[in-house]
Amino acid sequence: MESKLGFDRVRKMIADRCSTEYAATRVEQEQFSTDPAEISRRLALTDEMRLIVMFEETFPASGYIDCIHFLEVLEADGANIDLLSLGKLRTMLDTLRKVTLFFGGIKDGVYPHLKRMTRHLELYPEVSRSIDAILDKFGNVKDTASDVLYDIRKSLKDKEGAISKRMAAILRKAQQDGIVESDAAVSVRDGKMLIPVNTSQKRKLPGFVYDESATGKTTFVQPAEIVELENEISELHFAETREIFHILSTFSDFVRPYVPGLLQGAICLGELDFLMAKAQTALDFIAGMPILSREGEMNLRKARHPLLEKALRREGKEIVPLTVTLTPAKHILLISGPNAGGKSVCLKTVGLLQYMFQWGMLIPTSETSEMPVFDRICVDIGDGQSIDNDLSTYSSFLDSMKHILETADSKTLVLIDEFGSGTEPAAGGAIAEALLSELDRRGVYGVITTHYTNLKLYASAGDNGVVNGAMQFDAARIEPLFRLEMGLPGNSFAFELARKMGLPEDIIRDAESRAGEEFVGIERNLRKIARNRRALDEKLQHIRKTDQTLENITGKYQKELEGIKKMRGEILAQARREAEEIVRGANRQVENTIRTIKEQQAEKEATREARQGLQEFMGALSARKEQEQKTREDYVEGKLRKLEERQARRSERKAKRASEQEKAELERQEAERRREEAFRSAPLKVGEKVRVKESGLVGEVAKVSNKAVTVIIGNISSKMPLDRVERITSNEYRSAVKETARKAVISTVQDASIQERKLNFKPEIDVRGERVSDALEIVMHYVDDAIMLSMPSVRIVHGKGTGALREEIQKYLRTMPGIASVKDEHIRYGGTGVTIVTFE
Repeated sequence: MESKLGFDRVRKMIADRCSTEYAATRVEQEQFSTDPAEISRRLALTDEMRLIVMFEETFPASGYIDCIHFLEVLEADGANIDLLSLGKLRTMLDTLRKVTLFFGGIKDGVYPHLKRMTRHLELYPEVSRSIDAILDKFGNVKDTASDVLYDIRKSLKDKEGAISKRMAAILRKAQQDGIVESDAAVSVRDGKMLIPVNTSQKRKLPGFVYDESATGKTTFVQPAEIVELENEISELHFAETREIFHILSTFSDFVRPYVPGLLQGAICLGELDFLMAKAQTALDFIAGMPILSREGEMNLRKARHPLLEKALRREGKEIVPLTVTLTPAKHILLISGPNAGGKSVCLKTVGLLQYMFQWGMLIPTSETSEMPVFDRICVDIGDGQSIDNDLSTYSSFLDSMKHILETADSKTLVLIDEFGSGTEPAAGGAIAEALLSELDRRGVYGVITTHYTNLKLYASAGDNGVVNGAMQFDAARIEPLFRLEMGLPGNSFAFELARKMGLPEDIIRDAESRAGEEFVGIERNLRKIARNRRALDEKLQHIRKTDQTLENITGKYQKELEGIKKMRGEILAQARREAEEIVRGANRQVENTIRTIKEQQAEKEATREARQGLQEFMGALSARKEQEQKTREDYVEGKLRKLEERQARRSERKAKRASEQEKAELERQEAERRREEAFRSAPLKVGEKVRVKESGLVGEVAKVSNKAVTVIIGNISSKMPLDRVERITSNEYRSAVKETARKAVISTVQDASIQERKLNFKPEIDVRGERVSDALEIVMHYVDDAIMLSMPSVRIVHGKGTGALREEIQKYLRTMPGIASVKDEHIRYGGTGVTIVTFE
């Protein structure tokens, strides 16, 4: 089932990110869960680790080492730890310390599940101190690891220094005696110090002949008195090895009581490595944690198939998100539509995300999505025909349905692709409808794809638990839109696709007539319904947007109207006060004018001045009214300007949201790059897996210094610069080892085959009596075998005769690559009747 849904590829992607064998094994062994509490726990742990990987730089990203195996061995009395395992143990303890410090510095309530998982970790400082007393920072045993070791190594240095001095003295004397060239120097071969002596003079220097030069003119001699010193050094090396074994044995006895706790720590680090692999894969999928539904509702919102999205992303394309809702009332989704329209992708997306969810993996959907828990998922996808089991496509389908019906209930999710196809349509449709009715009666949840019209009509009845779903199709451009529309049956668009593919029109019309008016009418009505539904949805969407806009505008204007009414009341009150003041002022002015005229007895000059004053007063009053009018106009313009600014801010926010989405995707890619870079560039530690960049060989780190690293590749230990290796995951290491073993087996088989052919190969072939064409073919295969088996030369016996066969064979041989010479045999051994072929 996992392979049909694609989960096997998801499982492999997670395993490839594991650093330890423990974590990779956990990925392989973790099973689909039906316990809601267990699913919630797995999801919470993964989600918390996802947040840590995204935001916490102090959490250790490397240093997760496999220590469980040698710790389990160390539990037994008499078992001893080796030097490489001791280095691994130090790395593990250092990682444990960093993990403990990290969670110790986190506030309560932050990452609660992970904090609970790591709360029992112990650091064992005494064990760390003991290891630090034995190993230096590069993983070598310190001289001060014990007093005995210190004395041995001191003696070694003294002896090695004495050898160097003594060799220099012997070389000088040999040069003075003329035994050795004046410019000769001490040579070191296989760890032995040798003096290069002229072969003719080798007996004049007492010692042992160790080697000779390729020309034989120089002999490398180990002086006799140096042999004794080297024997002493060898004894000291043996003593050093024994003392290191004693130190490790003593440490093993010391650490054995702590092994149960150390095992728990190693298991905890393996679990963290497992969770980190899941979290990093979730980040790659842009996945989140959905809500666990207790009411049996499945609400997938903006769901994406992670594998398809990854493939489309490489091609620079966008995936179309999927929204699906299943409830106890409508629990089966029947998807129909054109071929290659996305029906199977929808089905597999629902199945894969449900399986990932119950496996404990975050899924690529909106985090408001709701997922129920099923006891089982039954899948019938692809052609299940089998020659071995004598099953046709339809027989396989019926066999699958039989097994599904044995266990199907309301806690079952069934996924069936091309429901009922593979047999005569009328009978197949009837059986499919009967099966669908039974699954509906049992309350089974399901996603089913089909082309059968009777099933679409069954789902359209409305009195059952089946709901139609249509894959949308652009009828104008004759291409699928890959969008699911729930509530409507889909159309196959078979005739439209036939026209697009260029099938002759008369054949298509004939097919439509053969299909019958009823079928064509149903299809036409389905298309009409789909078009009307889409148009209606667009109108409804437009109406909703308009209503929302009107509500916003109405609310805004209502507030503004209330403000205007309030301001109007204030303005009117102010106007009344001002009018009263104006009237009072006008009355006073008129009274003053009348009084002045009376007092001046209506003199013309006085009357004119009074009238002028009254006109000035009226002019000031008019100017004041104009100023008030301008103030009101400025208020309206200000309101309009604010409305325009608000609209501009809305547009800016919309553009900003789009920019933020793009920025979030770039940040995700950058975070992925940083995680990968951090993994590759973090300092190497003993026990980690690496790959040699030039050769591709993989191995395990045994020692690390500032400039070099010692890597164990197979049974060979090799020291090389740090920049020649790169860190790899445990799964990459296992894959490379398996591939190397496979190639070795093939090479062994090939070597055995070549060896067998070499034993049976004869250095001479006789083609006398053959026709020229046959002889040339025999010679061609014979020479090919000789070259492959690295033969130095061969003899071809063809006889003298007229000389035609000899001439053709030699002419052909001179055109073949890999041949150094072609010549006749010596007269005593056959002359021109035999050709000698020598290879390069």
